[in-house]
Amino acid sequence: MTPNNASSSQVHADAPCIVCNRTTVEEFLDLGSTALANKFLSEAELDKPEPKFPLKVGFCHTCGHVQLTEAVPPHAMFQDYLYVSSASDTLKRHLYDLSDVLVQRRKLGADDLVIDIGCNDGTLLSGFARHGVRTLGVDPAENLAALTQDSKIDRHVGFFNSKTAQDIVRRWGRASLITATNTFPHIPGLQDFVEGIKTALASGGAFVIEAHYLVDMLEQGAFDTVYHEHISYWALGPMMRLFQDNGMQVVNAERLPLHHGQLRVTVQRLGESEPDDSVAEILQMERALGIDRFETYVRFAEKTRGIKAAVRQTVTDLVTQGRRVVGYGAPAKGNTLLSFLDLGPSLIPYIADRSALKQGRYTPGAHIPVVSPDRLLKDQPDYVLVLAWNFLEEVMEQQSEYRSRGGQFIVPVPDVKILS
Repeated sequence: MTPNNASSSQVHADAPCIVCNRTTVEEFLDLGSTALANKFLSEAELDKPEPKFPLKVGFCHTCGHVQLTEAVPPHAMFQDYLYVSSASDTLKRHLYDLSDVLVQRRKLGADDLVIDIGCNDGTLLSGFARHGVRTLGVDPAENLAALTQDSKIDRHVGFFNSKTAQDIVRRWGRASLITATNTFPHIPGLQDFVEGIKTALASGGAFVIEAHYLVDMLEQGAFDTVYHEHISYWALGPMMRLFQDNGMQVVNAERLPLHHGQLRVTVQRLGESEPDDSVAEILQMERALGIDRFETYVRFAEKTRGIKAAVRQTVTDLVTQGRRVVGYGAPAKGNTLLSFLDLGPSLIPYIADRSALKQGRYTPGAHIPVVSPDRLLKDQPDYVLVLAWNFLEEVMEQQSEYRSRGGQFIVPVPDVKILS
């Protein structure tokens, strides 16, 4: 992928690309200054200063990678973490299915080690453990480590990089398979990370990534996927360049419907396997869609501003008419939406969420209280703004009683619609 070049007046020389290290990254979307999307506050923290950081996205005119132009140190975001994979039934089923697929594809057995980077609450590794393989989770979130203490899953509490990879190999050996589901977009030091993968991966082994897919983000106007944890917004082309520059190659690529669209890629060392047809097919599709052209992202920014106007107008009009609107789902992406749309407790008095870790806390930035979903049936508000719209079917199924009583759902992205 060879994107169009830009004149030096268009780019930010102080924002080098994290894939190619060239200073040809041009900003196309500014979502303002926002709090960290997963830093839900206790009541005692509401009166304390809350750090906020610029949230801006840029496009590299050299390699085509889309990334934040200003990064937040990872330790500020991941060492105390409130998102857990098992909170979503859809995601839990997907991760179990993924473990089944990869055990079959890679022919894994009792002698094989599987490492999951960003293992969270161990849901994916629990899936692998059913097949009798050895498992190791790597995750910096100290508060989540307790969630796997009673399981047979080993855990390394810390960030994965070239140094910790050496420690892992000394203690557990090399892995036949390494996975990173919804973790790869978080990595700021990509070259060092890939060096760690090569260290920890056994000869002939595979690294499998699942990440939000840039094509789906653009097509759906999913600007709320942008938050500080997500440094990168991956398309296949820049990902191929990253691995090729570091002695590895993408050998398989698949599009997935999970969330609002994901890309799954399989990576091996150069020369260990030949790329199959899926790689060329997806790369050709990306080029046809203009993923390597800056004007594609200018249009996305325009669409984002349109969504902001439409959703805010809808909610404001309903509240002005005396209707009660609350939120459902407290994902990180929801906090980008709330912040950019300037929706606070005066318009959305509370948000219902299944995660016990978030209940009793307040959303970052907007300070909207998070409550149990039971509250919906007690209050029966007129409308629910679905912040976790990527799990819309699951949300509507879970809240079938609320719906049968006349409750309605506002879906904010990609187009505002009301479902009854």
